[in-house]
Amino acid sequence: MIRALVLIAALVPGLAAAQDFTQTTPDDQIPQDEPAKELADGTGAMLRGLDKVSGIASDINLNVGQSVKYGFIKVTLRECRYPADDPSSDAYAYVTVTEEDKPPPDFSGWMIASSPALSALDHPRYDVWVIRCKSD
Repeated sequence: MIRALVLIAALVPGLAAAQDFTQTTPDDQIPQDEPAKELADGTGAMLRGLDKVSGIASDINLNVGQSVKYGFIKVTLRECRYPADDPSSDAYAYVTVTEEDKPPPDFSGWMIASSPALSALDHPRYDVWVIRCKSD
């Protein structure tokens, strides 16, 4: 009991100091010297799929609007965008993943090549992520 009181007494000054901060608005956190990058639309995308059970990774090439069956999931590419000034730098793909005989999608949203964990498919057997957009 005494050890707990000593620990609390040691932490209380630290808690008071931690609460002494200045208020910032969300606009203060955005760098103002960086212009927004112009994006171009791709004609398709290359995704990569991983079967976690077998450990086999496969490339999935899709055109915009196309669907493909990968194992027992269906992957659909709605849109793919990339920076117009540097096509190889990043890719943003709007992907929908549905499981067979299951109406609501397991995933529907934007996947970002440079940050695959930011918006990831949460499936017990499969992982799917975007590699790049196709511009041909």
